[in-house]
Amino acid sequence: MSLATHLEELQRKHGDLDREIDTAMSHPSVDDLEIASLKRRKLAIKDEIEKLKATTTTH
Repeated sequence: MSLATHLEELQRKHGDLDREIDTAMSHPSVDDLEIASLKRRKLAIKDEIEKLKATTTTH
């Protein structure tokens, strides 16, 4: 998998998680721990995206 493809996949997953969080927050029955878990996963993906972008700009 090329770096560009990997970045695109991570960005897609980040967007998917964003939509999933929005959906979960609109339902009062969703557990706050589940939302927190989704947000942590989204942040981890964002961090990975930023790390990969930084790597590509230094090379």
